[in-house]
Order: sequence, then structure tokens, then C-alpha cells
Amino acid sequence: MARIFITGGGGFVGAAIAERLARRGDEVAAFDIVESPRLKELRAELPNLAFYPGELTEWSQLAEAMKDFDADAVIHCAAVVGVLNGASSRLWTMRVNVEGSLNVLSAMRLCDVKRMINLSSEEVYGAFTGDTIDETHGCFPVKTYGISKFATEQLARDFAEENEMEVIHIRTCWVYGPGLPRPRIPKTFIDAAVDGRSLHLDGGAAYRVDQVYIDDLTEGLVAALDHRTHKHDVYHITTGQAPSLGQMVDWIREIVPGADISISSGPYQVGPGVVAVRKGALDCSRARDAFGYQPKFTLRDGLEACVAARRRMQQDV
Repeated sequence: MARIFITGGGGFVGAAIAERLARRGDEVAAFDIVESPRLKELRAELPNLAFYPGELTEWSQLAEAMKDFDADAVIHCAAVVGVLNGASSRLWTMRVNVEGSLNVLSAMRLCDVKRMINLSSEEVYGAFTGDTIDETHGCFPVKTYGISKFATEQLARDFAEENEMEVIHIRTCWVYGPGLPRPRIPKTFIDAAVDGRSLHLDGGAAYRVDQVYIDDLTEGLVAALDHRTHKHDVYHITTGQAPSLGQMVDWIREIVPGADISISSGPYQVGPGVVAVRKGALDCSRARDAFGYQPKFTLRDGLEACVAARRRMQQDV
């Protein structure tokens, strides 16, 4: 049994990791600004899951929580997430993602916690130079969010070396699954299809990106946490495949016959006037060879699971 401190523990990824660890018997602390409804449900069921309110940018809150919990390791998920969020508030994104991460590392040093699993992003690469890339691909982030995540990686490497810590960076891509709070692909298409609404997106049918189901990501993160001898400090946890968004929409229409959803050709925009950089698939062979990571969900499998969850939610209303 381990004691794991999760920053962003009330978020989509953080709560999923907290549940996985708590259900296997670990003592888990979820640190976040507010206790999300999902985290409240889990805590009512799992007595070994605790909640600590606080912000990454508030050093005293973070340090006191980590000291009180007496953690063995940290999984760092808290961040301002996404290209658009980063662009809309550049200063706050850098404060939370970079300064906040340094606060986490400093609290670890204070509390003598030696291991961190840091949730990073494919945005550190900027535009992919191939259809499939591995962890040796150059990092040239082009937006505030990606810049902040790469800065966090680099600062963590320096901090870890100076303080004899181990920080493992998990680069993932578009994470989706039941309960995703952000209105983005594929959730927007799934919700429209199941609810019987029309949704037509201009541009992006040929855009290819690796989309990973939440259960696969949490499994990979926990496997990296459990692995004790890491040859590398960065790993990909995704599917290793990048179907086009047009193929994704076709699959949803197969799963939900009659769905009035579509996507047209042309550049994919993450927001008005913000054209997405080239992406593709992330090779996961390093994680497979190191700690046996093997994704269980293809994109089509994950879409089916999301549709089923959406239908259950409708029935419960």
C-alpha cells in the first residue's frame, strides 16, 4: 500500500487516477481548488480517499497539505489545460502550469518526497514532422499551453537532478471518455448524436490525431508509478494510432444510426481563426517495453463506450 498525493485530483484525469489507486487499496489525497461532484461521490464510497482544498499558486496551502498527508509519491495533473485556455490567459497559464509545478517540486523537497509522475502533453512538440513520432522528436511548442508544459518538464529535470528526485513525464494526447467536462471532440459529436441534435463542423475531416480513452491513460500512469527503475524520464501513453476526424464521425454514425452529424474538408481549427498544427500518432513502444503498457481501447471501442455511457445518463435523468 502506498500513499499517493494527486494534484488536480478533482479533475477529469485526476479523479480517475484517484479512483483507480484507492480501489486497489492505496491511501490517496486529492488536492484541488474545489471538490468536484465526481470526487464527492468517490469519497462517499472510498474511505481511503481524502480531499485537500488549495491552489498550486498558494505555496502554504500546498505544502501544508502534502506535509499533513505524508505522501510517498506525487502524480501531478493540475494545470490550465488546452491551447485555447492557454491563449486566453497567458500569464495565468504560466503562473499555474510553471510556477505551480515549481511549488509542487518545492513542497516535495520540504516533505522529502522523491518521486513524481508528471502529466505532460503532445503540445510540447509543436507541429509533428511525421505521421507517427516517438519521444526523441524535437520539442518546439508554438502555443502558450505547450510552452508551459515543456518549460515544466525542463525545470523539473533541473530540480530533480539538484535534489536527487525522480520525475517521470507522461506525454499524452487528446484524452476522452465518459464524464469529460470540456465541450470538445469527440464528446461534442457523441452528445449530439445520442441526443438527436444536428452538429456539422466546417473543416478538419482529414485531420489526424491520437485520441486516448481515459481508462488507458490512467492505467499507463499507474504503471509508470509502480515501475521502480526507469531508463527514461519521458514516455508516451496514447493509442499509437491516429484515425482522421472524418473516420471518427463515420464510426459515431455507425454506432448511432441516423445521427445527423458531419465534418467537412479543410483545415481543422481549435477555435475561430486558430488553425491546429499538424499532429499524428504517438509511438508507445518505449512505455510498452519499460512497464508493459498496452492500450485496450481503439478509438472505435472508446466511442462505443462513450455512447453507452451517454445513453445511461439519459435514462437516469
